[in-house]
Amino acid sequence: MPVTIKNAEQQDKMRIAGRLAADVLDMISDYVKPGITTDELNDICHRYITEVQDAIPAPLNYRGGGPVPFPKSICTSLNHVICHGIPSDRKLRNGDALNIDITVIKDGWHGDTSRMFLVGKPKLQAERLSKICYEAMMRGINQIAPGKHLGDIGHAIQTFVEANRCSVVREYCGHGIGQGFHEDPQVVHFGKPGTGLMLEPGMIFTVEPMVNAGKRHPKLLPDGWTVVTKDHSLSTQWEHTVLVTETGFEILTLGASDRDQANAA
Repeated sequence: MPVTIKNAEQQDKMRIAGRLAADVLDMISDYVKPGITTDELNDICHRYITEVQDAIPAPLNYRGGGPVPFPKSICTSLNHVICHGIPSDRKLRNGDALNIDITVIKDGWHGDTSRMFLVGKPKLQAERLSKICYEAMMRGINQIAPGKHLGDIGHAIQTFVEANRCSVVREYCGHGIGQGFHEDPQVVHFGKPGTGLMLEPGMIFTVEPMVNAGKRHPKLLPDGWTVVTKDHSLSTQWEHTVLVTETGFEILTLGASDRDQANAA
């Protein structure tokens, strides 16, 4: 499908959806503690999205090419899970590294973001890997501007991650987003500068690197959704939805604290 360019009205609808998704992550942060199950986190998020935000949790019953619909309202990826982890009765433990991935639909438009949570007292490796992943995402986002290329984003992410002796997952990537959950273009997190699609104002897509402490290779579990590191090494992920503006970029999924900092700058 062709890459869609969002007009001013559509961009405003995406801003609303993006903020709602970020608000869910802000809300759930107080609940991410040892002893709670990821299923309980799912239920809290589901109620907040449907009852408080009057929105729809996009992952619930989403097919997306899997053998069965995704059964929950959020994705919870623990430790060596790269992405698409299904909430369960597994209780969080001290030292766990948890990615929570939220996508909401508001008035037909999608907002998509994920964030790392380090449970209890964080392990040094998890803390380091999460920081590397976040910095890699931001380095990729900072490449976004009209006339730049998708390869510039991927190159910035890949070179930073590999310089820190970690690896970038290549089989899963960012994506265009709007009225569709997953639209073109595909936004891979590796590449060469000056290659790939040229960016234009009005494009909206996610940047969501998955960074492993060990080798980059993933393995899909029999449930058809959960993706883990093949070598069982730790994996982290951060994600923002980003708009290409006339002069650069706008992150549509900033949390409240980041929005306050941006407004103060």
